[in-house]
Amino acid sequence: MDRILYFTRTHMRTLITLGLFAVTAAIIVYLLPREGKFMFEYQKGGFWKHEDMTSPFNFPVSKSREEIKREQDSVLKSFRPVFASDQKVVEQRIQELNEDFTAKWVDYSLHNLKISSRDIYRSDRKYLVNRQLEEEYRIYLASLVRDIYRKGIIDLGPVQVDGKMTFDEVIVVRDNISDKVNVADLYTPRTAYAYVSQRLQNSVPKRANLPVHQYIAFFENFQVNNYLSINLSYDAERSSKFKESLTDGISLTKGLIQEGQAIISRGEVITEEKFRILESLRQEYEKNLGFMARQLVILGKFILVFTSLVIIFLFLRSVRPHILTSYIKVTFILLTMVLMILVSTMTLKFSLMSIYLLPFIILPIILKTFFDTRLALFIHIVTILLIGFFAPNGFEFVFLNVMAGFVALISLTNVYRRSRLVVTSIYVIITYCVVYLGIALIQEGSVANIELRYFRWFGVNGMLILISYPLIYLFEKIFGFMSEATLMELTDTNQPLLRRLAELAPGTFQHSLQVANLAEDAVFQVGGNTLLVRAGALYHDIGKMEQPLYYIENQTTGINPHDDLEFEQSARIIIDHVKNGVELAKKHKLPDAILDFILTHHGTSTVQYFYRSYLRKYPEAEVDVRKFSYPGPRPASKETAIVMMADSVEAASRSLKTIDESSLDRLVDSIITTQMTEDQYNDAQITFKDITTIKEVFKRRLRNIYHVRISYPV
Repeated sequence: MDRILYFTRTHMRTLITLGLFAVTAAIIVYLLPREGKFMFEYQKGGFWKHEDMTSPFNFPVSKSREEIKREQDSVLKSFRPVFASDQKVVEQRIQELNEDFTAKWVDYSLHNLKISSRDIYRSDRKYLVNRQLEEEYRIYLASLVRDIYRKGIIDLGPVQVDGKMTFDEVIVVRDNISDKVNVADLYTPRTAYAYVSQRLQNSVPKRANLPVHQYIAFFENFQVNNYLSINLSYDAERSSKFKESLTDGISLTKGLIQEGQAIISRGEVITEEKFRILESLRQEYEKNLGFMARQLVILGKFILVFTSLVIIFLFLRSVRPHILTSYIKVTFILLTMVLMILVSTMTLKFSLMSIYLLPFIILPIILKTFFDTRLALFIHIVTILLIGFFAPNGFEFVFLNVMAGFVALISLTNVYRRSRLVVTSIYVIITYCVVYLGIALIQEGSVANIELRYFRWFGVNGMLILISYPLIYLFEKIFGFMSEATLMELTDTNQPLLRRLAELAPGTFQHSLQVANLAEDAVFQVGGNTLLVRAGALYHDIGKMEQPLYYIENQTTGINPHDDLEFEQSARIIIDHVKNGVELAKKHKLPDAILDFILTHHGTSTVQYFYRSYLRKYPEAEVDVRKFSYPGPRPASKETAIVMMADSVEAASRSLKTIDESSLDRLVDSIITTQMTEDQYNDAQITFKDITTIKEVFKRRLRNIYHVRISYPV
């Protein structure tokens, strides 16, 4: 038991990391489709490379998507939009017409016949003819309007395309009875009003034995259009059901393959017909597994997924071990994989869109932004292979996206340059199109049969890559990472913290600029993150702002405050600039990567000036070297090690009494050799070859800074 507890304590970090991988494997297996995987790989237009195949069971042959689409288009030619009749509107408008006509006729008569009151008009026999005329006209107008409603006033807007009617006939439902009606036999609000106006002008009934009456003026002012409303409205629900009833009758299969029937022979070309039969067999096989078979399928998928994740773990432990020491980084890498697989499975499961519309290239772009190209490519390939388990035409899918991933990572040199990402998206689109064209020509053997919709999908896919920018910003804020765009902002010397450094400690600010130039040139030559090095160098000495006059580069008056202090006190003040710098960095929320430069730029080295001064003054005393030593840690990366070298070399070069080529060379060699002797670089990923290159860079840069000229022979 004690051994188990001891093992658990000593390997806790590794066990937790492996637990993250195990949980990720379980999630991915859960997301993967439950169907089995057909055991044979094949491509349309290729050759059947397996043994002769016979049907293991009876199964129907499914039609291709194109065949189903053609049949749907054919049956939909008989589709007609459905309009429902609203009889309530008709009765309401007729009633309003009768009431308004009577009231307005009386008002009209009172005015034209010079009648003093309504009572006289209604009781006097003299006006009886006029009242008879009113009733005759009202009945005539109501009958005319009712006849129009009987044919129907229709709203064609919902079924028009660009203002034009695409159907000659529609289906009208009255009292649950459907009739097919020619559109030309129906009225629109405009044609209904025009028809009524014409009838009132030309066909109003006249009786010769009645007194002449100015009925035309009355009808002109009556506003008949107020009683002409749409009574045939588009019924979207019934139209949709009618359309579904037409397409539901289409059979998705054609023919039946009997058990034992020969399907294809070894070496035979996979024609369109053979391809449909094989696809039908695959679909039936994958969805008709028994219970035990399904459990074994799940187990098999877990083994494959877990193996893939174990390979990722071994890759990180071998090539990027520092990532495994950070739970946040491991979680981020695994989370991006899971999210990409989740989006893919949801897209296929619910048929949301084509899987080729998904911008898988976002994954390597984001990983390259926060890590490096090698890691990004490795994770991208493993993720695409996992998605290829369930993606249709798995080989084509994997080949397309792996090639696009290669091109994206090669072309995307700087994420912080917006134009670079746009160019990368264009390269990715071209890659998709070219690779797909090659695959399609192999499969189809004809340019005419190539499906052009894939090229549209690839175009949209490439444009969606541009959402990498907001995603990178989002992940930066959530996980505390640092992108190249953030580094560019940090290296702006107008940042408030750097402006304050320039004002309070101008000598330190100039020193930081020179260190940044030296380190950036060196890391460019040996390989590394130049932006990170520059940002780290600019901020590495910000702690000196707390007591700037205690540092020689800021002493312009000739007064040195260390003259009044003991050597231990002076050493403590100098050493404390690291602690003060970390506190300032945290206060201003600088990224952790910048804090690493502040913490490690002196490593565990000693403040040599005060240490040696103490030894000279107290030769017999016991000295605690820790009082004169920086707390560390030592640099853990190539970038932090280079800043450490540049910082020491630049500072020491200012104290040289004689500056020439040989003195600068000796200085660089001496300082870097001393740091190597003190094991300051042991934790950094840096080689002897890198150190030799860095020395040469420093020597050349220092000569340029101090304008050292070579001596020409006389």
